[in-house]
Amino acid sequence: MKEKEPNKQDEPKQEEESSEVKKTIDDFGVINNAFDFRSDIQYLTVIGSIEGHSVLPPQDKTTKYENIIPQLVAVEENKHIKGLLTILNTVGGDVEAGLAIAELTATLSKPTVSFVLGGGHSIGIPLATASKYSFIAESATMTMHPIRMTGLVIGAQQTYEYFQRMQGRVVDFIVRTSKASRETVNEYMNATGNMANDVGTILYGKEAVEIGLIDEVGGLRDALAKLKAMISESE
Repeated sequence: MKEKEPNKQDEPKQEEESSEVKKTIDDFGVINNAFDFRSDIQYLTVIGSIEGHSVLPPQDKTTKYENIIPQLVAVEENKHIKGLLTILNTVGGDVEAGLAIAELTATLSKPTVSFVLGGGHSIGIPLATASKYSFIAESATMTMHPIRMTGLVIGAQQTYEYFQRMQGRVVDFIVRTSKASRETVNEYMNATGNMANDVGTILYGKEAVEIGLIDEVGGLRDALAKLKAMISESE
């Protein structure tokens, strides 16, 4: 029996689909319906440095906030999406960009779960607490420290007050979206004996849960199970 020859007309279509998937990965860090998998959960990854209004060097691994914000709006608007799972492995980055993403996540009406994998440092902490429930891997870490700024800083009272107010915005958000108290957050942020040549605290998985920053130690299976349960409760 003669074998059916491959349809060469399908090849350009397959190449186009493959190119589109690669573009999605490069631009947004997500794969839509990988392996023809249909899901009512949106998966969002936040990796590397959070890039804000300034473009970071090309060798840096970044998450661009202008790519994340439309996705979050789409999650809220798309009736087929029932929940959001955010996976974090970030060193932090632009404070206002990070807070913008965190505020949008916190104000979604749909169930949201975050999972800190590897690290959720600096402005990555509000991004983790922004979800309605949060997990952290046992081996993951979170670094709490005061706000830092690069570039020219004017040595004046107004500069100090600006730093204080910006720091207050971050602390307010963390306290509002987690079980950690304001006193605990400020204490760990300004600790002087926990980090070499720096101010702040490195928290490991269980420690982040113990102070109320994160809800639970767990893995991907736990995060997905919790999100699916939340979706079922909301329906």
